[in-house]
Amino acid sequence: MFKGSIVAIVTPFKNGKVDEKALTGLIEWHISEGTDAIVPCGTTGESATLDYEEHYRVIEITVRAVNKRVPVIAGTGANATDETIMITKKAKELGADGALLVAPYYNKPTQEGLYRHYKAVAEAVDIPIVLYNVPGRTAVNMLPHTVARLAGVKNIVGIKEATGDMRQVSDILRLCGDRITVLSGDDFTTLTLLALGGRGVISVSANVAPRDVSLMLRAWEKGDIAEARKLHYKLEPLNQAMFIETNPIPVKTALSMMGKIEEEFRLPLCQMGSENREKLRVVLANYGLISKQH
Repeated sequence: MFKGSIVAIVTPFKNGKVDEKALTGLIEWHISEGTDAIVPCGTTGESATLDYEEHYRVIEITVRAVNKRVPVIAGTGANATDETIMITKKAKELGADGALLVAPYYNKPTQEGLYRHYKAVAEAVDIPIVLYNVPGRTAVNMLPHTVARLAGVKNIVGIKEATGDMRQVSDILRLCGDRITVLSGDDFTTLTLLALGGRGVISVSANVAPRDVSLMLRAWEKGDIAEARKLHYKLEPLNQAMFIETNPIPVKTALSMMGKIEEEFRLPLCQMGSENREKLRVVLANYGLISKQH
C-alpha cells in the first residue's frame, strides 16, 4: 500500500509558530520532484515538541495541500496507548491515508506489551497502520516474532525498520512474507533493504534531495540495479551529513541554507555547532544543492 520514496517531512517554524506557508511550499516541491508519500509529524517533523493543536494542524495542512495526489501517513505514536488512539482517531478524521506509530518510548514495554499496544490501536481506529521500530529513540527493540504476530492484524500494513540491522530486517521478511511491507528507516540501509525484499524508505535525505531518492527507488523497481547503486553512492555523503548532529537539526539547517525554510528549532533542539555547520555546507555545495560561495 505504501512504497517508494516517502519523506519524513520537517515542520518549519517561524517566530515560534508552525510556518504553514513554508510547509505548503515544501509539499508542492516534493510532489513535483517525485516523492511517493508524505509523513507529517514524525521524528523529523519534531512531533515531540508540537502540542496537540499544532500536531493536528500540521496533519490538516498536509492533507489539504497534498489533495489526494500521494498518500499522507500521519505520525500519531505516543508512549501511552490511550493517547496514541486519540491522536490516530483525529488523524483519520482529518483525512490521513495511514498512520505511522512509533513504538512506545521511555516506559520500555515488553514484547507482549508492544503487541497489545499496537493491536489495541489497530482495533480502535480503522486506518492502515505502519509500525515504527527505532530502538535508538525508544529504548525498546520490537523483535521479528512480534512483528510477525502483528502482521496478522488486518489494518497493520507495514513497518518502518530503523535498527540498521539487516539480519533483523531479513528475519522480519522471512517470517512475514508479503503480509507486511517493510520500509527502511535509515537512508543508508535503503538499497540493502530493497535487495532483501523491502519496498521503500521513510527518508530524511529526501527532504533535501527528493528527486534522487525517488529515482533510486524507481531504478530498483525497474530492475536497473546499476543505476540504483550509482544513486545510492551519490546520496551517501548526504545521508551521513543528515546525522552529524541529532535529526532533524542538520536537515532543517540544510533546508534553511537552500532557502526553503527558516532556521528555527524548538528547545531542547538548537542550532548546529559551527564546525558541523561547515561540514554540512561543504556536503551540500559538493552535491550541488547550494552554491560553493554560500
